[in-house]
Amino acid sequence: MDKKNILLLTTGGTIASVPGGDGLVPQRSQVMERELEQLRTYYDITVRDVMCLDSSNIRPEEWQLIARRIFEDRDGFDGIVVSHGTDTMAYTASAVTYMLPDIDLPVVFTGSQLPLADMLSDGPDNLRTAFAMAAAGHPGVFLAFDRKVMLGCRAVKVRASGFSAFESVNARYAARVSNRGLVVDTQALPQPRKPARLLDAISQNVFLLKLTPGLNPAIFDMLGAMGYKGIVIEAFGLGGMNVLHRGLRGIRRCVEDGVSVVVTTQCLYDSADLEVYQVGSKLLELGVIQGRDMTTEAAMTKLMWAIGQGLEPEEIRELFARNLAGEITL
Repeated sequence: MDKKNILLLTTGGTIASVPGGDGLVPQRSQVMERELEQLRTYYDITVRDVMCLDSSNIRPEEWQLIARRIFEDRDGFDGIVVSHGTDTMAYTASAVTYMLPDIDLPVVFTGSQLPLADMLSDGPDNLRTAFAMAAAGHPGVFLAFDRKVMLGCRAVKVRASGFSAFESVNARYAARVSNRGLVVDTQALPQPRKPARLLDAISQNVFLLKLTPGLNPAIFDMLGAMGYKGIVIEAFGLGGMNVLHRGLRGIRRCVEDGVSVVVTTQCLYDSADLEVYQVGSKLLELGVIQGRDMTTEAAMTKLMWAIGQGLEPEEIRELFARNLAGEITL
């Protein structure tokens, strides 16, 4: 049987790190060669280094570079694997999902909690899962970790050091590894509807605000004055906000000034639903957007991307009511 052609794009991260004088330091792809030699038994692999960064240093500019490389380099390949540090991989995978609508091949992000240079690294297993998904022929942006594959826009890092670092939040896993090999759940996969496109413009003028008891509602005036075009609020429970009785004016002013305000929940699972309680209904009357069951990473990057595309607030509201790539349950 012919081998599938897989492109590996490397960005650094723990998986490609080696010990240095001040701790682990990301290296180029040479440190991955031992594992890649084993994978070449099953796949024709091309390796290209995109960057060499700890993922805490990967910013929206790097998201754009990764998306462009995926789009421009994809011809002639059956799938693409992107190695990435774990700390911000969920943000990158989610942002790239929006930047590459209707992508026409599998793009699979992966990394590790221990470097490949460590004898007990989880990296080899994660790479094998990622390559298997990249070769499986199902288009979309995914994240593979601990023998599970999830949509890039549903992945959340839930453990800082455990090998089961990522979970698929409010969505089924796209695939799992079992004694039957890679078992894909086709019902959980995104369905491309148009030709693949690169839409990588993004705005960094989006602020993430986690509500705390006693939060000063004047912060909304400050954020508007600082030039933010979008605010994602992690509210309590179904969308409760303790600033409502004092903060209505600030939120209203933000919305009236063209700032898109999205409300999600601090609860990892389930959904924000502003229609249940009076406080939520009042927010909807002001023009606040429901984040529903989106992850914080998905809501942030979707808002950054929507503003970057030049959409007006009403268009952004309509966009958040649509499921683009599996990021929201309607």
